Amino acid sequence: MTLPFFLASRFVAGETLSDSLPVVDALNQDGLHVALDKLGEHVHDRGEAEAARDTYIDLVRTLAARDGSAHLRNRISIKLSMMGQLLDEDFCEDNLRQLLEVAAEEDVFVRLDMEGSALTQSTLNIFEAVYPDYPNHVGPVLQAMLKRTDRDVDRMCELGVSVRLCKGAYAEPSENAYQDMPQIRDRYLDYMERLLRHTDYSGIATHDDTLIEATQAFADRHDIGPDAFEFQMLYGLRRETQREMAQDGYNMLVYVPYGTEWFPYFSRRLREKKENVWFVLRSLFKG
Repeated sequence: MTLPFFLASRFVAGETLSDSLPVVDALNQDGLHVALDKLGEHVHDRGEAEAARDTYIDLVRTLAARDGSAHLRNRISIKLSMMGQLLDEDFCEDNLRQLLEVAAEEDVFVRLDMEGSALTQSTLNIFEAVYPDYPNHVGPVLQAMLKRTDRDVDRMCELGVSVRLCKGAYAEPSENAYQDMPQIRDRYLDYMERLLRHTDYSGIATHDDTLIEATQAFADRHDIGPDAFEFQMLYGLRRETQREMAQDGYNMLVYVPYGTEWFPYFSRRLREKKENVWFVLRSLFKG
């Protein structure tokens, strides 16, 4: 069954880039940074992987050319599994390097999304291979729920890398990931403190008020200015909070996905919060 896009439109800016750019402009006008993500994952064809690379390159050039966003840290977010990670890591790395060459020329940062735990080590291997050549234009995502993240945070702090820290949205087995939310929050807070102290401009990606307030308090106690890091939230969630935090002087980035392959992303959003399910159900029965 093909589901209609309007079900996902709360969380996905559009099915095409042209549909999504007005969303980017509107967020920028509110003083919000944007990470634009072309949805898709798990490509198993070399031609499709190269096409994804070229799409990402076009996306970098499009963002760099946008008027009115020069003072904002707009960027793109990518999945390495779109560029051949599941086919051959060397092939994927070569595609990533071609993308990063353009990103460096245009001064656009590329965030490497983290997928399921089966790809975590591969993603970090590829990241570390390219990072020395593009230290200002690439950084990974780490998920607080994964048990391995403690040592991964240590490594990123050693390198001084910009990290996007999130709780994690993938269903993971208990041998790989913490299942208890208080424990995940505890791990998140520990990692947040280490990243803020030892990395440059990391992203604290959360909608959780407990974590937001703890981050603000920690930064205040340690004289970490609001321009030394950023908060990050998803498009379609807590819109007023995003604007209010930007008005309060915090860097706020909104993760904006688009594309026709929206169903896996949409499904993860529904699994995360029951409020998201109720929003979709209300939309079904309107008018």
